Amino acid sequence: MKAKYIWFVLMGCIGFVACESDDDTDGDMVVDIPLDAGTADFSNFVALGASFTAGFTDGALFIATQESSFPNILASQMAGAGGGEFTQPFTNDNIGGLTLAGTQIANPRLFFNGSGPAVLPGVPTTEVSNIQAGPYNNMGVPGAKSFHLIAPGYGNIQGVATGASNPYFVRMASNPNATMLADATAQGATFFSISEIGGNDVLSYATTGGSGVDQTGNFDPSTYGPNDITDPTVFGVTAEAIVAGMVNAGGQGVIANVPYVTSLPYFTTVPHNPVPLDAATAALVNGGYADYNGGLALAQAGGLITADEVIARTIAFAEGNNAVVIVDEDLTDLSGLGLPSYRQATADDLPTLPSSAFIGTLVDGNPLLINGVTVPLADNWVLTSTETAAVIAATDQYNVAIEGLASNFDLAFVDLKGILQQASTSGYVFDEFLMTTDLVFGGLVSLDGVHLTARGYALMANEFLAAIDATYGSNFVASGNLAKANDFPVAFSPEL
Repeated sequence: MKAKYIWFVLMGCIGFVACESDDDTDGDMVVDIPLDAGTADFSNFVALGASFTAGFTDGALFIATQESSFPNILASQMAGAGGGEFTQPFTNDNIGGLTLAGTQIANPRLFFNGSGPAVLPGVPTTEVSNIQAGPYNNMGVPGAKSFHLIAPGYGNIQGVATGASNPYFVRMASNPNATMLADATAQGATFFSISEIGGNDVLSYATTGGSGVDQTGNFDPSTYGPNDITDPTVFGVTAEAIVAGMVNAGGQGVIANVPYVTSLPYFTTVPHNPVPLDAATAALVNGGYADYNGGLALAQAGGLITADEVIARTIAFAEGNNAVVIVDEDLTDLSGLGLPSYRQATADDLPTLPSSAFIGTLVDGNPLLINGVTVPLADNWVLTSTETAAVIAATDQYNVAIEGLASNFDLAFVDLKGILQQASTSGYVFDEFLMTTDLVFGGLVSLDGVHLTARGYALMANEFLAAIDATYGSNFVASGNLAKANDFPVAFSPEL
């Protein structure tokens, strides 16, 4: 508010000086700068990517957020510089969710109920089997990993039930055996965007608390599970095929790197130490872990673990806030001694957003069995520091490949990783707003803790336009042809 106040004062001073100026001076004049495409051809723009490209928000895809997808915002600005029609595979409603043969397979969107995110009451009306014959300019498919873009049959309705295909691509695939890349290249794009390719290659591993497998070293993605980390070499080869395909089809383009998904509020909202106890209760809980702690000392005496691991695994509660107890599969296996792999979380461990509704609940109503306290949290509730390191290592290698492709193919490049890191620390300025990654009130990330708000996608679009200016000599920024923050909401009403 202080900055805005100063701005108004300065504007008032400028106005006063202008009024008092000599009659033979014109004063400061606002000069309209015409929009110029530079060397870019925006006449046929195709966007290829995953959920961010589609406009996924608040845990769902629905009409309002598809209209606010960053490619649609880009297309609206490109229209003034020779851009053509931009088509999208719109859903049926603003409820969100999907049905398959009348059975709901994806939930409605989330809304803020005054205390937190809640699922919108309603019945989805978007039926997957009602196929919208593509291809579309917006080729964003929520959930797609890098290698899915070149996988035949990823849009075959017969594979939805088994997870072999994607219901969002089923709705828009040109035929059941089509690939996302082939449907994109067939359109002969003069300009393209490739965004968040690689994000889902680590995201499902992270959101499930590292319950998948880090497949680094395994070059056969047909053997991967749904929550595995994609091998960086597989990613690199796939990403090059995608970029080369779009370029060889005649397009110029812009590509973005992959943010650290662990900076998203899905992983940063729930603290590692959310358990408040009084002294008496802490002493009672410690008594329950006495045999476990004693067993650790015996394991050290037997040379099975180090003194440092004993310290890391010792469980001790005290009056005040306490760290949750977790299962850590990366600890030394002491099952032969009857000792499970338990320890208390540290600040480097990331409880996932859903754990907020689970920690502290009772098992079968038993007041002695408290999840996260006397009953350790299973692997799926927490991304451990070791698992986080695996996510970051893979992301770093993906980004080396992406930046190399941007350079080799002379593409505009957007540093989404840097943008998210800034938003998650000091915040990122968008017009008069300071955008942060705080859940609900930060403005950048939607209620699902992963995907952006409509305003967040507008910010993303502006960053793409700035990168396009830098590479192709267009002037979206200089001419003021950018999305305005106030035109895009950070939350959608449940009555939408």
